[in-house]
Parts: sequence; C-alpha cells; structure tokens
Amino acid sequence: MDAKAPKARYAAEDRIGVLEELLGERYSVRAFLPREVPRETIEHILTVSQRTASWCNSQPWQVLIASGEAKERFRKAIYAEASSGGKDDHDFTPPREYLGVYLERRRESGFQLYNTLGIARGDKMAYAKQALENYNFFGAPHVAVIHTDEPLGAYGAVDCGAYVGNFMLAAQALGLGTIPQAALARHSGLIRRHFNLADDRRVVCGISFGFADNAHKVNSYRTSRASVADTVTFFDE
Repeated sequence: MDAKAPKARYAAEDRIGVLEELLGERYSVRAFLPREVPRETIEHILTVSQRTASWCNSQPWQVLIASGEAKERFRKAIYAEASSGGKDDHDFTPPREYLGVYLERRRESGFQLYNTLGIARGDKMAYAKQALENYNFFGAPHVAVIHTDEPLGAYGAVDCGAYVGNFMLAAQALGLGTIPQAALARHSGLIRRHFNLADDRRVVCGISFGFADNAHKVNSYRTSRASVADTVTFFDE
C-alpha cells in the first residue's frame, strides 16, 4: 500500500518562493570566517540532505566531514600534494575540454573571479596561486568529502551530485556559505589514504562550508545563468 504524501504546511507560491530565494542567494563562497558551525547545525544539514532522491533509492553517498585539528591535518596534506605539482588522480574522468558556449561560460566565471581579485588577464602564476586556495578550503572551518561505491559508476556519481546540491541549499537556508570543489577529487588517492578508505571508494568532490566572510571582495561578484530558451527544447506535437 502506497504511503500518503505529507500534507503541505505552506501554499504553493510560498514554497516555490523560498526555493527561488535560496537558489538566487547561493553562490560559491571563496572566503570564510574562522568561526566554527555548531555540530547540531551540521547535523541538521545532513538530515535534510538525506532526503535526496537517488537511483533505485540506493542513496550511494558517503560523507566525511573534517573540522578542527582533523581538518587542519587534511588541509596540510592535500595542499602539500597539490602544490608539489603531482599528477591528477581523479576517480571520475574530468571534462576532456570545454567548447563553444561551455568555454564562454567558464571563461566568464574565471575572469569575474580574477578581475575581482585584481589579477591581470594572462597572469598564469597568479591563476595557479588562486587555484591552490582550493586546498586551503578558502579558510573554511569545515570540509566535507563526498564519496561513493565504485560498482555504481556514473549513476552513483550523479546521485551524489544531487546530494551536493541539496546540501548547499540546506546550508544556505541555515545562514551558511558553501563551495563545491571538484579540485579536491584530483587527489582521490591521497584522500583514500588519509582517511583510511577502502580501495573501492570513489571520490566525487568536496564541499568547504562555514560562515561566509561577506566583507571580503572575492565574495562580491555573482555568475550569470543561461535562459530557459538556451537550455530547453519543447516538443508538443
């Protein structure tokens, strides 16, 4: 017998309005305050995120959260490897290349970041230095690592992506900032070794999170979004 859907507590226009507000407010935070997030708040985010839909209800995400001294040990280890110039160690194949509109959007986002920080166009050393800030977690007091089971392949990773989106929206609703980081997954082998994960674990991405430093200039710009007409094709007949 099918379970009955819970009765909505809010009108439809209020529900969609809250979602629109959260999606409109959320951005990738690249400077955080050092203040730690209370454990009960983190657990609230995790409880909400656990409602994420998944293929066959497999719920394939596993989440590591490092805080305090554990986060600092992890930060030092992954920063050292990243800054040493070691080879990439992705579990999932990254994009081969960005072409056309995808390249244009990527460049727009990058140049917004560099312009905000006063980095001259073409200054590759400054680009690289800024990229390494991923491995300092942009000063966030907490970092989550999302990993899944190897046999689930791309479907497990897609489900984890949905989880990441809900994690970020839940954090936003509770007054926190986040940044999803594919950069951390470039060092999946180190992550497995550092956290004693089994060989069949596959790292999808990281999420640095905490209280955003709203006074920092790096948090002052916002990326654009394509229109529905640019991304959707309707077939009615």
